[in-house]
Amino acid sequence: MMKVKSMLAASALFAGFVASTAAPAQDMMFGTEADAGYAALLWSAMVEKNLAGPDAVHSSLALGTEPHGLFEVFYASANIDGHTGELVVKRNYGTADEDEVAANYDGLLRAITVMFRREDGYDADNKNWFWTMFMPDGTVGKNEAGMQLAGRVAKGMDVGCLACHSAADGDDYIFTSNAIK
Repeated sequence: MMKVKSMLAASALFAGFVASTAAPAQDMMFGTEADAGYAALLWSAMVEKNLAGPDAVHSSLALGTEPHGLFEVFYASANIDGHTGELVVKRNYGTADEDEVAANYDGLLRAITVMFRREDGYDADNKNWFWTMFMPDGTVGKNEAGMQLAGRVAKGMDVGCLACHSAADGDDYIFTSNAIK
C-alpha cells in the first residue's frame, strides 16, 4: 500500500495550477466555446472506447508528479471530426493509497486529463496537442476565473499543461516510456 505524507498535497497543487491558468479574455488561447465543443466530442469518443464514463476500464495505478498524484493512464487513438489522432487519457485520483482507489475508483476520481493530437496546423509549436481536463461527470473543468480548461491550455504561461509537458524527454510531450510512436 502506497501512502504519501499528505493526501491533500496533490489536490492543493492541482488547485493552484487551475487558479494560475487564468488569462485575460483577449488572449483566449484556450477555453473558448469551440474548445469546449471539441472536448465534448472527445469525451464521447472516450466513453465509446470505455476510457471514461460508467463502463470505464481500469489499469494499474502509478504515483506521478504534481499535479497528477495517483493515476491510471491509457494510450489509444480516436477519430474526431474525421481526424484520427493519438489519445492519452490520465485519470487522476484524490488519494495516494492504491488499495483505497481500487475499492472506490468512481468515488475517488478527481479529474481526467487528456491529450489528443489534432490535425497538422492546429498548434504546430506544440506538436498539435489539444489539452483538456474533464470532471468525473464529463464536464470540462474550469479554473477559478471560470475559464474552461480545453484547447491550448496555458500556452505561453510558466505553469500548466504545455509548460510542464514541453519539458518531457523526446519530442512527443509525453513523460512515459509507453508513448505512442
